[in-house]
Amino acid sequence: MANKVKKQSQPLLPPVRIHLDDERIPKMLGMLLLFVAFYLTIAFVSYLFTWETDQDKVLRFSWSLLLQADLDMANWLGRLGAIVSNMFIYWGFGLPSFVLIYLSAVFGWALMQNRPTGVYRTLLRRSLLIMLSLSIFLAFVFSNSGFPWGGSFGSGVSQWLTSFVGTIGMVVLIIFAVVALITWAFNPNYQELTASQVKGSASDYLSNIFNRKYQSSARKKVVLEKRFKTTLPDLDDDSDDEADGLEDVENGFPIANQPSTKPADGFAQEGQIGFDISSKNTPPPRPKTPNAADDIAFEIEESQPSTAYAETEDPEAIGAIDINYRPMPVNDADESIDLAAELVNAQGLYDPTLELPSYEHPVLALLEDHSHQKVEIDRADLEAQKEQIVSTLLNYKIEIIKTRATVGPTVTLFEIVPAPGVRISKIKSLEDDIALSLAALGIRIIAPIPGRGTIGIEVPNKNKQMVSLREVLLSDRFKRSNMELPIALGKTISNEVFVADLAKMPHLLIAGATGQGKSVGINTIIMSLLYKQHPAHVKLILIDPKKVELFPYSSLESHFLGFLPDQTEPIVTDTTKVIHTLNSLTIEMDERYNLLKKASARNIKEYNEKFVQRQLNPKKGHRYLPFIVLIIDEFADLIMTAGKEIELPIGRLAQLARAIGIHLIIATQRPSVNIITGVIKANFPARLAFKVSSKVDSRTILDTGGADQLIGRGDMLLSLGGDMVRLQCAYVDTPEVERVIKFISDQQGYAVPFFLPEFHGEDGPGSSKETFKVADLDEHFEDAARMIVQNQTGSTSMIQRRMKLGYNRAGRIMDQMEAFGIVGASEGSKPREVLIFDEKELERFLESIKNRK
Repeated sequence: MANKVKKQSQPLLPPVRIHLDDERIPKMLGMLLLFVAFYLTIAFVSYLFTWETDQDKVLRFSWSLLLQADLDMANWLGRLGAIVSNMFIYWGFGLPSFVLIYLSAVFGWALMQNRPTGVYRTLLRRSLLIMLSLSIFLAFVFSNSGFPWGGSFGSGVSQWLTSFVGTIGMVVLIIFAVVALITWAFNPNYQELTASQVKGSASDYLSNIFNRKYQSSARKKVVLEKRFKTTLPDLDDDSDDEADGLEDVENGFPIANQPSTKPADGFAQEGQIGFDISSKNTPPPRPKTPNAADDIAFEIEESQPSTAYAETEDPEAIGAIDINYRPMPVNDADESIDLAAELVNAQGLYDPTLELPSYEHPVLALLEDHSHQKVEIDRADLEAQKEQIVSTLLNYKIEIIKTRATVGPTVTLFEIVPAPGVRISKIKSLEDDIALSLAALGIRIIAPIPGRGTIGIEVPNKNKQMVSLREVLLSDRFKRSNMELPIALGKTISNEVFVADLAKMPHLLIAGATGQGKSVGINTIIMSLLYKQHPAHVKLILIDPKKVELFPYSSLESHFLGFLPDQTEPIVTDTTKVIHTLNSLTIEMDERYNLLKKASARNIKEYNEKFVQRQLNPKKGHRYLPFIVLIIDEFADLIMTAGKEIELPIGRLAQLARAIGIHLIIATQRPSVNIITGVIKANFPARLAFKVSSKVDSRTILDTGGADQLIGRGDMLLSLGGDMVRLQCAYVDTPEVERVIKFISDQQGYAVPFFLPEFHGEDGPGSSKETFKVADLDEHFEDAARMIVQNQTGSTSMIQRRMKLGYNRAGRIMDQMEAFGIVGASEGSKPREVLIFDEKELERFLESIKNRK
């Protein structure tokens, strides 16, 4: 009978559930907006021809207008079209109402493509401002016309302003608004407007303003074509510098993620200090860690994750670029700090994120929610395990006076307090006996637990709980962290989220056997940085000899990745390119130390603070320094194939790169002594060990045992600052990673990626100071020399792209020009100095070379 009642209570049809994160919903909304745009277009255009016919009928609007079947309208879309068009044009904003059609189409198409609509906030504000302004302007100009040029809104505002300031005052107000709009949009330099220019053609001057505003956007169109896979078209002389990737200047402000070799428009004179600035948001304070719970005879601890997640900061809160800024001349070097303080008070602080003002951090909806898979705690099972441990120790005459259990996601920690007089070494020797009595795999004894005064016995749970990356990123400990490079690794055995600062480590060594979670751990680290950092603050150098683990991140080349200029793929896979990349990083390290020396700063934090305070002049080579994180997925393969060529730059970077913001994360499957040498171990104080195959490997990576007793599947030990912490790594699947990468890559990125300094090995161009004979000169030598002198930029990549040559041949031509004194020596990432300034002088020089032939 009970079964019958139970069956009758069940619904006949399953409930229909609509999830807000369903990708079909934004697509349907996008289709609706596109339909509205198409419908309004037909209605508005028809209104322009039929408004006189329908005007009397529509103005006498009543509900009968919708219900009368015999009432005909001249509008192409009938009564509804006439009503809607009259509502927007006559009662609304007049002809500028067409702007609403444009906005509806833009947002509809963005939703159809699943693109973030936040990037169109600036477009929305400007379009609405233009619509309102044009409505007032048209209503004032055509005030005596019968057609509603500005609509009721424009007519009402225009009449009020005219009665308030008068007709002449209204004209002056309109002229002022037009001049202010030109100043805001094109940023003209009024200092160049001399008397002779005033007497000249005003149209030429305005054309100059317009060209200067939009020439940078024309340059960006041809900067890169997927890393030199195709040949770039020829540009005019004004667009060379930016096309070469040597200097990207827009509106007179240098791009911060690329070193600038020439002064921008705003830094034309020696001793000037000035660059784009804006107020910078300060991170919220980090919450205090709650105290540990009081000891009781036997208790179970379990922490609950946070239920709310604060979304990332609104891009509008960052501020806007002040394009009206002009640098102030500095007459005395001692006054630079005072002048910088005055500029800060006038303009605010420099903010590198303003180069991508519409960038949005990834949202947690892109990650899977595994909270429904939470495993309930079986108190009876825990009680039985506790009794089994106590009885096993009593068999060896070891009395326990206190027991405590802390339940983690995969491991339960039993803390015991032995009776006085019991030797700790005796308990530690019973590790295998306790494992036999519990019939468990991976028993680990911590004798004693540092700072607790107890002995810990870690027992794997029968029902293991998954720790998802979404749950970890949802916690307040990660959201409110004020660390420089926070990485959320997972949860501890006390079920607390563990967040570490990579900048304080400063380097991380990861080891683990195949299939134990090492690649997932690397993805967790990268995803933590992507969720927390802006592309202007951190750059990733990814090295993947296996060619498949880190390949999805190649789509982030315009946002977070850094690589060599001649590299076809942003992810380094070839061993030769790995050597060049590591040596290029050492060059970048030396350059950064030189910048710190000039700025009298001890580390990257002090340097960037001075740069933000505008105490450093970009004209003298200073630039904002983002953090660089080098990640190597399989280090053992590189050591086996390259050996010392890999170990030497890694050793240099590990020893010196901390202060200038370069941090290393190296992963390997087998941490043997020939792979992880003493020099590397000494400079990697932070070690992360997943399950390894032997005690020898555990001692190699951690200097102690324990990694061989882990249970796998993300179970790991972190040795940090002498402390050993057992963690369950946060799990993130490949589809989740791909969704986050797609979310970022769909947004606008930098026009020029973050290029590392050029480095040439023994086989590459520029590797030796050889002398060239006149007869051995390349057939393109003269053309390349003319191009270099015309542009006054010694760039190998420019020769390569302009003349459609290979990188090695272009580099050899550059070496030939260096040997003949046309350009100077290589200076790392900076362009070579051009030693010939006049084309006539170059032609005389080339003629002398021909005579020598």
